[in-house]
Amino acid sequence: MGIDYTKRPKAQPPQPPAQPPAPTPAYGQQPPAQPVSLSKITLTKSAPSISLSKQGATTGQVRVNLSWTANTSGGGLFRKAKGIDLDLACMWEFTDGSKGIVQALGNSFQAPRQGQPIIYLDGDDRSGKGGENMYIDLSATNQIRRILIFAYIYEGTPNWASANGVVTLSPASGPEIEVQLDEADQSAISCAIALLENRGGELVINREVRYIRGAQDKVDEAYGWGMNWRGARK
Repeated sequence: MGIDYTKRPKAQPPQPPAQPPAPTPAYGQQPPAQPVSLSKITLTKSAPSISLSKQGATTGQVRVNLSWTANTSGGGLFRKAKGIDLDLACMWEFTDGSKGIVQALGNSFQAPRQGQPIIYLDGDDRSGKGGENMYIDLSATNQIRRILIFAYIYEGTPNWASANGVVTLSPASGPEIEVQLDEADQSAISCAIALLENRGGELVINREVRYIRGAQDKVDEAYGWGMNWRGARK
């Protein structure tokens, strides 16, 4: 007996398997964490802190860059001035109790001064365009107690508002972290920018942007570093 092909049902295309519904967190549980955005994070008064450890940025080196506008067009305070020269520096304290400063002044470009440096400054820039760069070895987090990043006016008329200073921290992984020097005290020659602290193994950065009327000794006094100071030059 023959087969009537005219009545054969049409073949249906295969259907994709049904997707299981997304699991709903049980009561009292937090939903799964979303991926960390790789965009730049700006620390502000309302959101002043960030944990490098929670950002997964505690490997390799973090580059700390200070850039600014050395000269401004037009008149004002800069008409007769040579231009403002900011210097990037930091005070450091390690878990063994040692402490010191990294800065171009006095040729204190690294810490510790012997052996592999945990912190080092790569040079002195007077233009502000490329800025100054400091590097911190995050693999040494267990040796770091706290690091205060600050800037001071080495030369030029104090004018923080026109300098447009910006500090950017760039970890080997994770988003860049930006601190803008968007406040001003024209009587101050120093500005504490950010404080890195080891809080039980967690490295946290806190925005300071605290203007200080004085040089390094006054910054020390404001944060209780307890070091002895003497005059120095580049």
